[in-house]
Amino acid sequence: MESQQENKALDTSNGSNNNDIINAPTDFWGIVKRLGPGLIIAGSIVGSGELIATTKTGAQAGITLLWLIIVGCLIKVFVQIELGRYSISRGETTLSALNHVPGPRLGFSRDQHRLAPNWILWFWLVMSICTIGQLGGIVGGVGQALALTLPIQGDYLKAIQVPSEKEFVHYLKIEEELKDDQSPMASMNPDQRERYLRGHAKLKERIERLEAQGQLILQKIRNQEKLVDQTGQSLIEPQTWDDKIWAGVIAILTSFLLYYGRYNLIEHLSTVLVVSFTFITIGNVISLQTSEVWTISTEEIIRGLSFGIPEATNGMNPLLTALAAFGIIGVGATELIAYPYWCLEKGYARFTGPHSEDESWALRAKGWMRVMKIDAFASMCIYTFATLAFFLMGVAVLHKEGLDPDGMRMVSTLAEAYVPVFGEYAKWLFLVGAIAVLYSTFLVANAANARIFSDGLRFFSVVDDRKPNAVQNCVKLMSLLLPLLCLTVFLTGANPVRLVLIAGTMQAIMLPMLGIAAIYLRFTKIDARLTPGRLWDLLLFLSCLGLLVAGSYGVYKQLFA
Repeated sequence: MESQQENKALDTSNGSNNNDIINAPTDFWGIVKRLGPGLIIAGSIVGSGELIATTKTGAQAGITLLWLIIVGCLIKVFVQIELGRYSISRGETTLSALNHVPGPRLGFSRDQHRLAPNWILWFWLVMSICTIGQLGGIVGGVGQALALTLPIQGDYLKAIQVPSEKEFVHYLKIEEELKDDQSPMASMNPDQRERYLRGHAKLKERIERLEAQGQLILQKIRNQEKLVDQTGQSLIEPQTWDDKIWAGVIAILTSFLLYYGRYNLIEHLSTVLVVSFTFITIGNVISLQTSEVWTISTEEIIRGLSFGIPEATNGMNPLLTALAAFGIIGVGATELIAYPYWCLEKGYARFTGPHSEDESWALRAKGWMRVMKIDAFASMCIYTFATLAFFLMGVAVLHKEGLDPDGMRMVSTLAEAYVPVFGEYAKWLFLVGAIAVLYSTFLVANAANARIFSDGLRFFSVVDDRKPNAVQNCVKLMSLLLPLLCLTVFLTGANPVRLVLIAGTMQAIMLPMLGIAAIYLRFTKIDARLTPGRLWDLLLFLSCLGLLVAGSYGVYKQLFA
């Protein structure tokens, strides 16, 4: 059953009785006990952004984009807090707040006192559909990790022994360039050349292990033939069932957990696992620094902080990958939207009480906003360290080895980053951790989406919230259906990395809209007694400007590049 807190979290009336209204704590331990929404967000974001998109960015771009990763983590917290400020002071959900922003509106409302959905809510609807694809990629990642750890038939484990088509093409290209003194490789600096040769040697070893099958694939690529055998089955991407079976088990389990509302224990356990895995990764990065081969020098770190842009190589555009990662890393657009819901569920608005001109209300509101700021900044520290660790892992190992996590080999490629320090058993260490962080994201994100979608459907007149428990019943229905819908997306055979990056691009476009909304709410809707100082306003404007630049570039690259 939904708890009373969860019911009130979706109650936009901010109704409170005298027993709910309490002053915010001022002592250290009192504040710590009231933290939570930011930690839930931190636990939910490490999966798709940090583990997949950030590591992939490090693999493609090397150290050059270190500055963008840091900016992506730090810049969004001001918008996050501003949205939380409005929700606490007015007791409204995020979508209700966003619908106040002026602009074109389309549709109608059952309630004459509620505005029809505006342009931001319509784009949110489109982005949310892409987010389901992102979670489809994540449940696919969990399925891949479980198929490697606990194989059923062993078909997936066998399939990933074969390099991808992109790797075979890359192998042939390097082979040709090694024979040509005028090739681009000949003009590379020693470090770049060493990186390509190291990755090439590893890839050659993998292809030689395939024996006749490897030579057949190479010959077909040279002849530009389809990479299929005599029966028409793909030689590169064969149909596998282990990963799909495990993804199905995970999706069904999640549906039942969320439907019956027993996800709190799992959520807390997942958070602990995510923190543990993140510290293992940070330790791995530190250990890499003790190796001559894998160490990242001070000069490289300085170069990474120099606002440089990497060149596109071998058909990869690392800047586009980075901008997609920018939409997900740290607090993504979906987490910015979800954060006020968790603040409401935690009780910050209820403890503050209904908006009032009374001075005691203003003092309570300021106190709970202080708690919220500490909560948001604490979570920012957690996910910033996690993001940097995953990025540096991608730089130190995947980039130097010429590896690029993609498709059905996503999890196994990421696992390679752990082998240099801990040896072969590191793959098992990674796989257990990957299951923890990816499933934590899948679980918490679906829990949040069930609430946000149910709230959003009120504005599109699908759910009539004038009926008792209509929204709460919709939350339960969404909790049951969303994980299964994500599974369906994965079962279509879509590339899990591509799903995550498409969602990241859509979130990058959504970010400036959230920035515009935050500024609008700050200067038109916030109680004058709760407004921040000029320095905060400056940081908020800089934050929104950064979101606008990233979102605009994302649109340009998708439409015109």
